[in-house]
Amino acid sequence: MSEDLKAICNQVRRDIVRMVHAQSSGHPGGSLGCVEYFVALYFEVMKHNTDFEMNGIDEDLFFLSNGHISPVLYSVLARRGYFDVKELSTFRTINSRLQGHPTTHDKLPGVRIASGSLGQGMSVAIGAALTKKLNNDSTTVYSLHGDGELQEGQIWEAAMYASGNKVDNLICTIDYNQKQIDGSLDEVLPMGNIANKFKAFDWEVLEIKTGNNISNVIDVLNKAKSLCGNGKPICIIMHTEMGNGVDFMMGTHKWHGVAPNDEQLADALSQNPESLGDYSIQYVGNLGMNSIAILSAADLQLLGKFRKNFFI
Repeated sequence: MSEDLKAICNQVRRDIVRMVHAQSSGHPGGSLGCVEYFVALYFEVMKHNTDFEMNGIDEDLFFLSNGHISPVLYSVLARRGYFDVKELSTFRTINSRLQGHPTTHDKLPGVRIASGSLGQGMSVAIGAALTKKLNNDSTTVYSLHGDGELQEGQIWEAAMYASGNKVDNLICTIDYNQKQIDGSLDEVLPMGNIANKFKAFDWEVLEIKTGNNISNVIDVLNKAKSLCGNGKPICIIMHTEMGNGVDFMMGTHKWHGVAPNDEQLADALSQNPESLGDYSIQYVGNLGMNSIAILSAADLQLLGKFRKNFFI
């Protein structure tokens, strides 16, 4: 099973770099760092239904709070069957359902929150968790947050509320890569010991020391789920590497919001073998809007110079 999941992770990484490259815009670093978490959650841990309904009755719910890592969410939702993978080719294009930060008004299956502004997702997840309690729904609510996002005050208001009201069907995970848009956490605003902060707010705290090892991620997520119902919300501190799986994106914050060029895309794809099949890219060529070519990833780098003018 773990080898199958690793193959899915490779494909998701390919999707991420291709989506961001196609529009020369997006956030590859954090997306790549959270691939194993999303694959573990949607392919192994979470009880969910690809026939999407916003109310999510009798199924686990997920809320992405750090919405700028939308490429990994979109890829995993598509690969899991929420919508056709070919729609990934519309990422960040006009009138696409796959905007740079997820929105709900276009009703993309799997998206439960508009998460452009950081710091709000925990509050939303708490509301959903309380709703489940009121409805005697025994399923679990998950959320994901960036470590830099914890610099937002609303996070700590929500954390205090969750413990004070014993919201014990909630599992919030912190992507602890220690990097944000302008540098390291310590350079921008030191966070100290995040685990101790959540413990001080009376949360149950777990850690994933190797958050890019999918077996370890699954084990800790399952342990967290087993602790639900014990009177405390659960926080997982997940140590990850920004840009994981693409060597030149690792060890730096610089790929937080920078797209790879054609050569860098080819390098990134060479490090992550195709496993589930790359989605096709639609280009309109020089013959006009009625001439459409369907291109594979192998063709993408050859036509990269045309992508801004002819991508649809």
